[in-house]
Amino acid sequence: MARSHAEVALSLGVIALGIGMAGVTATLPSEGGYAGIGPNFIPAVVAGGIILLGIWLSIEVFAGGWRDMPEHTDKFEPMPFVWVSAGLFAHMALIGWAGFIIAGTALFACVARGFGSRRIARDFAIALIMSVAIYLFFVKLLNVNLPAGWLAPVLGGAGI
Repeated sequence: MARSHAEVALSLGVIALGIGMAGVTATLPSEGGYAGIGPNFIPAVVAGGIILLGIWLSIEVFAGGWRDMPEHTDKFEPMPFVWVSAGLFAHMALIGWAGFIIAGTALFACVARGFGSRRIARDFAIALIMSVAIYLFFVKLLNVNLPAGWLAPVLGGAGI
């Protein structure tokens, strides 16, 4: 089976992106404060994840190509672009006054819709659970203040 040059290039590009990010992360200080971990911890985890994703994509390409991909079309589909863009703008507009959890939930739900999901209630439920988990991870474990917004009374004043 012929390999797609675009799939090979994208797979290797993702690996290169991860390696570049790891290189930049290595320049960040690693000393942990009272939290015990330094400012390079999360970027290092993300860089490692990107490298693993690139390796996985490369394995798929060289094992016969990405599976279950729709046939290539040159036609631009505007609605996925509109949904993802709307999610990004909603996140920017909401994070300051509605808080991280509400903004993250809106972003996830819009991106899911942009990627073709029609299960709105499920998407909002998953988005809310993930946003709360990420918020608590940063606020409680890493001691990074994120805006609580409307949910500040429920969260007991956690965040800023």
